[in-house]
Amino acid sequence: MQPLPFVDPAVAFEGVSVNLAGVPILTQVSAQVPRGGCTAIVGPNGAGKTTLLLALLGQVPHEGMIRLPPGPAGRPPRLGYVPQRLALDRGLPMTVLEFMVMGSQRLPLWFGQRRRHQDQAVELLGMVRAEGLARRQVGALSGGEMQRVLLALALQQRPDLLILDEPAAGVDFQGEQIFCELLEGLRREHHFTQLIVSHDLATVTHHSTYVICLNRQVVAVGPPREVLTAETLTATFGLHMGLVASRALPETGPGCTASCCALKP
Repeated sequence: MQPLPFVDPAVAFEGVSVNLAGVPILTQVSAQVPRGGCTAIVGPNGAGKTTLLLALLGQVPHEGMIRLPPGPAGRPPRLGYVPQRLALDRGLPMTVLEFMVMGSQRLPLWFGQRRRHQDQAVELLGMVRAEGLARRQVGALSGGEMQRVLLALALQQRPDLLILDEPAAGVDFQGEQIFCELLEGLRREHHFTQLIVSHDLATVTHHSTYVICLNRQVVAVGPPREVLTAETLTATFGLHMGLVASRALPETGPGCTASCCALKP
């Protein structure tokens, strides 16, 4: 299938294929990410969603082309990345402020923290409504708190493209809604493009502006209310997913928080 063309995409995947240890993970993926919006990648486990992000970040080899057109100023786009989880020693004696400063100052922490780096870290934490975490130990944070800190760290790059791999995984439904509303406000204020992997179709329907349905190859692309149909979900997730969606989606609209909408494969 051919993705909808955009005059000014933030990302263009053109025939992207990934084979790892001889196993095909992605096959001829072609899709575009509209600039300035929130594009969600949805699909079942093992569909290659995270692999596509890693190919975009240059972390896995791929065939085909991934284009990142320059921004209005003509410079290469800045990327920010929020992983699904971070392998971190929970016993590490480090505060959130120290963790944030590590990403900006070159000197080791035992030489002290520059005041301007501290101020910047506090400002970033304030942007994600997490300034109260500055003196907390990183290992004592909940999953939702840690994701806010990782988001603040990604915003430190002042990204043109913010990439998030299931950032609300392990967070309860209310926490996920708050996180998505926070992202939506930040995107509108700072004018970055958001590319997010999500399993939660209710959240995708409510918060995304464009959807890429992926199952090793592109199944469908377009606005969520046009793409997330029973037919497309059946092709993407399988028969059971389509049957459930056919009952749930027609009766719901953007913003619905009914548990039947939180469809997870």
